[in-house]
Parts: sequence; structure tokens; C-alpha cells
Amino acid sequence: MRPHVTVSPDEVEITAIRAQGAGGQNVNKVSNAVHLRFDIAASSLPEEIRARLLQLGDQRISKDGVVIIKAQKFRSLEKNRAEALRRLEELINRVAAPPKARRATRPTRASVTRRLEGKARRASVKAGRGKVGE
Repeated sequence: MRPHVTVSPDEVEITAIRAQGAGGQNVNKVSNAVHLRFDIAASSLPEEIRARLLQLGDQRISKDGVVIIKAQKFRSLEKNRAEALRRLEELINRVAAPPKARRATRPTRASVTRRLEGKARRASVKAGRGKVGE
């Protein structure tokens, strides 16, 4: 079970912007896409979650450690705002649980034998492809 972390609304900066894409009669009047900015370093998240977020190779996290999410899926500003916040919480909850430590294992004797037999079979097939000798 993953721990559920919530983000305080005053740590998130939400700006309404014009959505991209095809226009219509309302195109120049309505700003209904949302730009969400969340500064990881200045947040109240626990230290280990902040470190894992900054380590994450996600394109939405800038070099300065700011998460930038653009939501323009819906026509409604409120729905886009909720969608941006949902995506931010999903990103944070994905790193909230510490990664499992990998336990080193060894291949079974049978799997090693199968692999080596396959390699030998392949080598004999390739050896038979050479030019016909004298």
C-alpha cells in the first residue's frame, strides 16, 4: 500500500492561459488551460520524498526543481485545474513509497545449460555459413 501524500494549495501556483489547438467562436475570449507550478525545494513534503522527486527523470520537472504541469484536456477552467492537481498528486504519490531494494539472484543450473546449448547451436549454424573450403 502506497502512502497518500496531499499537497497544500498555497504551495501550488496556478495560472490560467490560453489553450492550444483549433479555435472556434470563443478562441480569443476564454483562457481555459491551466499552468501549474510547484517548487519542490520550498514545499512542505518530507525530505525523502523531495529527494526522490528531484532524482526522478521526469520531463515535467525543470532543472531548478520546479514541477510544471499544463492541463488543457477540458473546456472548463475548473476541470483543468482539478486535472492539473490530480496529476501533481499522482506524480508525488508515485515516489512516496521507497523503492524496493533489489536482491541479487543466481540463474539455475538448468537455465545456464539451456543458454549454453543455444549458444553452441547458434555457433554451429554460423560456422556452416562460411565459404566452401578447398
